[in-house]
Amino acid sequence: IISFYFNRSTIDIMDTKPNSVTPSNANENCVGPSNPDAGKAKSCEGCPNQSVCKSGKAAPSQAIKDAEHEDIRTSFTNIKQVILVMSGKGGVGKSTMCCQLAFTLESRGYRVGVLDVDICGPSVAQMLGVTGREVHRSGCGLTPVYAKPDLAVMSVSFLLPDTDAAVVWRGPRKNGMIKQFLTDTDWDEEVDFLLIDTPPGTSDEHISTVQYLQGALSQEGKLSGAIIVTTPEEVAMADVRKELNFCKKTNLPVIGVVENMSSFQLKVSRLKFLRNSSSDSNLNNQQDCTNDVIETLRTKCPEVLDLMVSADIFPRSGSGPEGMAKKFNVPFLGEIPLDSNLLLSCENGVCFVEAFPDSLSVPPLNFVVDNILDVLPSTDD
Repeated sequence: IISFYFNRSTIDIMDTKPNSVTPSNANENCVGPSNPDAGKAKSCEGCPNQSVCKSGKAAPSQAIKDAEHEDIRTSFTNIKQVILVMSGKGGVGKSTMCCQLAFTLESRGYRVGVLDVDICGPSVAQMLGVTGREVHRSGCGLTPVYAKPDLAVMSVSFLLPDTDAAVVWRGPRKNGMIKQFLTDTDWDEEVDFLLIDTPPGTSDEHISTVQYLQGALSQEGKLSGAIIVTTPEEVAMADVRKELNFCKKTNLPVIGVVENMSSFQLKVSRLKFLRNSSSDSNLNNQQDCTNDVIETLRTKCPEVLDLMVSADIFPRSGSGPEGMAKKFNVPFLGEIPLDSNLLLSCENGVCFVEAFPDSLSVPPLNFVVDNILDVLPSTDD
């Protein structure tokens, strides 16, 4: 049992060996005996328990699974819809999309929850402006932190001794943490949308989260599906296609695909101009001549200052994410261009559409949110 101490009280993190049956002599990166790949995964090779796990004898009984699912249903009593935000590739802005979707929905009057199951790289607390806050345990479970009156947040980062602490956990321990978040978080107020920020890839965290939610909520109609985030280059889309196939294999509905960082757009008046010395190739020695250029344009050609500059930072591969969505027969939700104000909003943990209402990426983000709401069933009672 792992314990974290806050406010002179102890928050006990459950025995992270699923159902206390993972052998102590298991290989590193053990997928756990309840995993469908138990005994078959590459990490199982050479493990003394491989044959037992492969036979299914080490898996938890149906009674235990039923009890876990009932605990999740109880925890999710006040939640109307559950949305997973996923991507097969890291660095494409999945957490950015999750957090700004949460902020935007809250700004429209919806009650929103965010659950961060990116155990080893939690960034939701920073992006929602609740870094350093603490969760508390009551008789009802773990109480989430509130970023805004109608925006509740739960993340492993609230349970770590400091923001730079590394989470070096094997698969079973991470799965145990996810299960505790799903069963013990006290969403005591009605939540229209619970957004679950997942790590990159198709790892244990994804399998566990999807299996727990499908087992508990399949008859409830609350698991709406997954939003898939990608950037337009092939390096990212190659991994995102794996994520789409993961959703297909696990029967997880795909709400749609979002193309993030689709292009870079900026007004000429906001550009920075540098003069490169012909005799010096060191970029650090470039001279800033922004004021001179802007003043020249203002004097001789002021209309240029209002023009937009556009550049494809990530070269689009083929028909891009929209073509990929069409190939997989899932909705394409829209494109969100690179925007320094969007980055700044995430750094400062504020709602982008409220903090920078005139920013260039606000209409595209609102368009994506509109499309998501159009796909989902109404949350009205």
